[in-house]
Amino acid sequence: MIPGGSRLLAKIGTPDNPLRIAVFFSGSGTGMNALLNHQNNAQCIHKTVLCVTDKEDAGGIQYAEQHDVPVLVETLDTSLPREERRREHEQRIAKHLDKADIDLIVLSGYMRLLSPDFVEQYYPRIVNIHPSLLPAFPGKDAHTDVLASGVRVSGCTVHVVDAGMDTGPILAQRRVPVFSTDTRSNLARRVQVEEHRLYPKVIDSICSGVQFDLGN
Repeated sequence: MIPGGSRLLAKIGTPDNPLRIAVFFSGSGTGMNALLNHQNNAQCIHKTVLCVTDKEDAGGIQYAEQHDVPVLVETLDTSLPREERRREHEQRIAKHLDKADIDLIVLSGYMRLLSPDFVEQYYPRIVNIHPSLLPAFPGKDAHTDVLASGVRVSGCTVHVVDAGMDTGPILAQRRVPVFSTDTRSNLARRVQVEEHRLYPKVIDSICSGVQFDLGN
């Protein structure tokens, strides 16, 4: 526990009454699959009850189906003006989240930046994992930025989502060495191993009532 810290959720999960999670993804869904495998443990105190994607062809859909988790595919209505389409898209998703009584939103390779209004509606109940040691190298291609910088340590960060890009309160990190011979794909694979270990453990902590320093 952190003195003066805060719990992210009002409730605490138990194996008999697990907290309800929605996972947002846009791509391959390997991180989501790692979480779903973790939740197969009978003692797990959280359960994914909804998977949300903005891509009809997202590879992660197959993992959700294999685990018998409902998949919500909500694509953007490109006939609308940019800001209106974003707002309308998130409103559609929010209706499903509320209907499913979601306790925690887990972003796992979700490539859309959530609007300030959406974040405010659910804060601090949205978490994300980013493939760098934030606050260093935020943004969509951290591995390329890491390699270009010449640093010798990278890693991954689990953080609460706020209205900025990868700027929310940091919950946990794992360090990964960067070698001079690394390619982007080599580094990405090494970081991904730690992502798949770290994220489920942090979600365990959140759902068990551990307090975190949110900087409030």
